[in-house]
Amino acid sequence: MLLLNQMRTQAWMKLISTCFLGVSLILIVAPPASSMEVMVTHNINALNGSTIKLACNFNSCYRVDKSKFSMNWTYQECFNCTEELFLLYKQKDINLWHPRFGGRVVFTGNPDKNDVSVTISEVQLSDEGVYHCYVKNPPDRQLGHGVINFNVITEVPPERDSTIAVIIGASVGGLLAVLILAMVVVKCLRRRKKQELASQEQKLEEEGKNEGGEGGAEDSSK
Repeated sequence: MLLLNQMRTQAWMKLISTCFLGVSLILIVAPPASSMEVMVTHNINALNGSTIKLACNFNSCYRVDKSKFSMNWTYQECFNCTEELFLLYKQKDINLWHPRFGGRVVFTGNPDKNDVSVTISEVQLSDEGVYHCYVKNPPDRQLGHGVINFNVITEVPPERDSTIAVIIGASVGGLLAVLILAMVVVKCLRRRKKQELASQEQKLEEEGKNEGGEGGAEDSSK
């Protein structure tokens, strides 16, 4: 009876250890759940008076449910300044809050395509600053956040004329090619001349040996 109980105990222990090992392997092999991710261009330059799109896209663990989905845009004059809410999207309604833009900001995104971008028309110098894009897509608990540093420029930098640089580069390259070719030719000529001198010296040595052999033969005949 005691032996039977011991066998049952060992069987239960083996079963528990097998289950524990299986759960451990599942936890190790199973990939971690993906989280909210927001993609923006962190630095954007726009010409004064132009129209610019501040693109903001997101990835979420769940499909967008517009009855629960929400997002907002805020503006800062500097990184240490207070964030000012200027656009809110909640339960299909879009509200513009900030008088700074005077109707020049339009929501041009599509939450169904994971796009919550906005477009600013007639860009002004006062639009320069830091823009924040926040996205919440329940039941995903994580709040997505993107930051854009927006700069306004008054003129497009002139294009540099590269014609002179190309001409100079081509001339220098051609000159280097000629010099390298000349060095190779000189080196080949020197090597060839050395080979010819060596062959002539070898020929003279062989002729000298032959003449010495013939003279010795004549002396012995006398």
